[in-house]
Amino acid sequence: MKADFSRLMAKRGLDAFIVGGGEHANSARYYLTNGAHVTGGYVVQARDGEPLVVVNGMEIEEARKSGHRCLTYGDLGYGELYREHGAQQASVLMYGRLLEQVGLASGRVGLYGVDDINATIERVQRLRAHYAQYEFVGEDSPTLFDEAQRTKDAAELARIRSVAERTNAVVTQVWDFISSHRSDVSGRVVDAAGQPLTVGAVKRFARRALLDVVLEDTGMIFAPGRDGAFPHSRGDDPTELLMGVPIVFDFSPRELGGGYYHDMTRTWCIGHVPPHVQALYDDVMTAFDLALETYALGKPTHTLQEAVLDFFEAQGHPTARTHPNTMEGYVHSLGHGIGLNIHEAPSMHHLKREDVFEAGNVVTIEPGLYYPDRAVGVRVEDSFIVAEDGQLISITPFKKDLLLPLSGSA
Repeated sequence: MKADFSRLMAKRGLDAFIVGGGEHANSARYYLTNGAHVTGGYVVQARDGEPLVVVNGMEIEEARKSGHRCLTYGDLGYGELYREHGAQQASVLMYGRLLEQVGLASGRVGLYGVDDINATIERVQRLRAHYAQYEFVGEDSPTLFDEAQRTKDAAELARIRSVAERTNAVVTQVWDFISSHRSDVSGRVVDAAGQPLTVGAVKRFARRALLDVVLEDTGMIFAPGRDGAFPHSRGDDPTELLMGVPIVFDFSPRELGGGYYHDMTRTWCIGHVPPHVQALYDDVMTAFDLALETYALGKPTHTLQEAVLDFFEAQGHPTARTHPNTMEGYVHSLGHGIGLNIHEAPSMHHLKREDVFEAGNVVTIEPGLYYPDRAVGVRVEDSFIVAEDGQLISITPFKKDLLLPLSGSA
């Protein structure tokens, strides 16, 4: 949580940090500005201090929505620096002025944010050459922000619950939209005029519905048949939906314009369910329930993955543990954290053993089985909050029915 920054900075020996970057999506800057939609700019914070937001003057009113002290580039004299030194050196000199504003005359400064790699390398070289009094450092995962964001405070959880509620409502609309169709003699799913329903049509429907509830799509998966047997295949827009063909629908919208995510997956068969699909689905649902039974607050997260691996292997499915390069069977981890990023800590992987369940985590549980040669994939995913009392609370109440019946006129 944000309240942990001082402790986490001390753990890293950081006296301050600066979050910068260009006009890219930047979850660290968003996190620190409490969702204020600033384009570019800096956030600087000394250990045991409060954030300072520095932006282009055109953004100052938006920046003030962060609730923090805000200044403009003009307040720090950027125009004069630019005229005297040029763009590159002016940006370097601005870092010194940022650190002066938070009272840091020397020390170790962490650099975070999102920018082009080439620009970052050049900037850091110039900073290190110019400032003998500061040590500018980066770090690999888990970063300061990875650790802070792995647990959410009450305000964050309220937003995440809201996104979840709206996402589930949209999935209900998608189910009803598909169900309103009928089948033709060839087994295609068609509308009242006999026009085939396609992957692209379903995605467009879902995206419009998201906008109505102030959410946005971030690359949904709606993948029938063999496409669904590859976990991250998005599905091809022209593909026509067919009766009895399993569809993996993985839906991870976020707040419109950037913000908190929800993540859920359902597998549907329209009209009827072939026996081999039902058998795989039953195994996935058993694994899902087993994961919930294995969970406990403070327990290492990898133990849930290992319980699911044990079950799938006992059923004869290849896994990433028995066949590390497998492209069939159970090929991924059991889940991950979510928040301002679709993948955050903690992880639920058998090879990553340091994470434990903590109050304030928001995590997914998503077992799946994939067989490209059989043109079938099955995955089911809910998102969960780890409550203060240790309960694992699902925020994905949408039904887990495999059969999606059609109600349109024949």
